[in-house]
Amino acid sequence: MKQLLLSLLGIILIVFVPHFSGTPMFVFIPVLLIIIWLLLKSNKENFSSIGFSFKRFTFKAVWVGALSAIALFAFLQYAFFPLLSRIIPLQQADLSAFSNIRHNPFNYIFFVLLGFIGGGFYEEIAFHGYIFTRPEKILKGKYALLISYILTNLIFGFYHWQLGASGIINALMAGLAYHALMLKFNRNLWYAFFFHGFFDAIAFTYIFLGIW
Repeated sequence: MKQLLLSLLGIILIVFVPHFSGTPMFVFIPVLLIIIWLLLKSNKENFSSIGFSFKRFTFKAVWVGALSAIALFAFLQYAFFPLLSRIIPLQQADLSAFSNIRHNPFNYIFFVLLGFIGGGFYEEIAFHGYIFTRPEKILKGKYALLISYILTNLIFGFYHWQLGASGIINALMAGLAYHALMLKFNRNLWYAFFFHGFFDAIAFTYIFLGIW
């Protein structure tokens, strides 16, 4: 029961602190990573237990992540969303928070780096590392992985509620893909890091160039 409550606390903090605490990213990321580390330690786990270790870094994760990002972005941008918009009316994702990237090289580079740190690094540890393994450990059994996989990415999708319905769907689809690649490569989070980071970099490039 204690671990269940601590897991719920960790998930609540991960989901709500970035949106409602009023603290900037460079503050809440280290704070939440320390909290995740403490929660893992309380259960005799560490970051390696959830798929992250510097020793597991491989350059293969970089190029596989980059190619996967290009493929996923092209699929969502030019196939999935055009088809979905014919079935249900969808407004474009609300990207107003990133309007200062458009035609501004300094802000563009800053946000790309931020995408790798905040999106690629932090969100993958928090969601596809920590949150994913909590229900998996609690449920156990034959369908624990599948249930945890779906639940984690639903949470990840709705975590991006500020982007609107299209943004939530985009995050859900992307999250499922990041997560699947990580699982394919023996739960190595480095693959998800680079997949996520490069995907965000492509999105920021579209905003910078004025395509979005």
